[in-house]
Amino acid sequence: MFERLRRLRSSAAMRRMVRETDLTVNDLIYPLFVVEGENKKEEVTSMPGVYHYSLDRLEEEIESVRSLNIPAVILFGVPNHKDEQGSEAYAEEGIVQRAVRLIKEQAPDLVVMADTCLCQYTDHGHCGVVEDGEVKNDPSLELLVKTAVSQARAGADVIAPSNMMDGFVYAIRQGLDEAGYEHLPIMSYAVKYASAFYGPFRDAAHSAPQFGDRKTYQMDPANRLEALREAQADIEQGADMLMVKPAMAYMDVIRELKDRFPYPLAAYNVSGEYAMIKAAAQNGWINERDVVLELLTGLKRAGADLILTYFAKDVAKWLGGKSDA
Repeated sequence: MFERLRRLRSSAAMRRMVRETDLTVNDLIYPLFVVEGENKKEEVTSMPGVYHYSLDRLEEEIESVRSLNIPAVILFGVPNHKDEQGSEAYAEEGIVQRAVRLIKEQAPDLVVMADTCLCQYTDHGHCGVVEDGEVKNDPSLELLVKTAVSQARAGADVIAPSNMMDGFVYAIRQGLDEAGYEHLPIMSYAVKYASAFYGPFRDAAHSAPQFGDRKTYQMDPANRLEALREAQADIEQGADMLMVKPAMAYMDVIRELKDRFPYPLAAYNVSGEYAMIKAAAQNGWINERDVVLELLTGLKRAGADLILTYFAKDVAKWLGGKSDA
C-alpha cells in the first residue's frame, strides 16, 4: 500500500483546486527610478526593460501601472547633484518629492512608497554620514528623519527606510509623529544583506560606494539569528511591515520571519536576480515567464505577503486575472 498523490494532479482544474499558494497582482510592488531632466526614458543597460524616467515621462508609466491593477510603486531617486550630506534626499523639491506629488495627483489611489536612504544622494555613495572614512550611525539618523518627513510632506503613503543604521526605525517613527504624520506606516528593510546581487541596482541608481563596501551596516549573508534580532528590533521601534532583501537566496529567512512575527512581510526580488533571469531568457536558455512565476510563487510559499519586483508589469500581464498561472 502506498499513497497515490498523483490523483490530485490529474488535470489543470484539479491542480487549481488543491493549489496551496496563489500569486496575484495584489502582491506586487513595482520599483521605479526617477531622474532629473526632460523627455527621458532611458533603459538601464544591466537591467533590460527597466528605465530611468524624467517626471514628464513618468505619467505614461503610471498610467500603465494603473491599467494593470498593480497596487503600489516604490520610488528611487537619481539626482543630478550629490554632496557629502546627500542634501537632495531631503530637499523639498528633490526628485522623489516631486515624483510623489505628481503621482498622487495623477493616481491618488495608487500606494506610493518612498525609499528612504542616502546612497543615491551622497558623493561618497554610502548610506549615511561619513567621517574619517567611517559611516557614522547617529548623525545619519538625523538626515534620514529629514528625508522621511520631506517624503511624507510630499504625500508618500509609506516610508521605506533601507540604510540599516541602528535605530533608524525609531528615529523615523519619532520624527514622523512629531511632524504630524503618525498615521503613515513604515516598511522597514529590516533584514538587508550585504549582497552581490545588488550590482545592477547600483548601476541604475548611480550609488556604488566610492570607497570600501557596506558590510559594516548591511548584514553578513551567513547570518540567520541576526536577522531575527534585526526584525525584532525594528518591530519594537515601530515598524509596521518588514522586508527581507534579497529574496532568492534567503527564502529560509523569509519563512523564519513569517513564522515568528505576525506582521506583513515583503521580499525584494532584487536587480541581480532580475538581470540573471533576463540574460538567460534572452539567450534562450530558460522560459522567462515560467521561471519568474515559479520564483515569485516560491517567495509567496516561503512566507512573503508582498513582493518588490522589476517583473511586476510582466507578471500582472501574465496573470491577466486568471487563477491558473
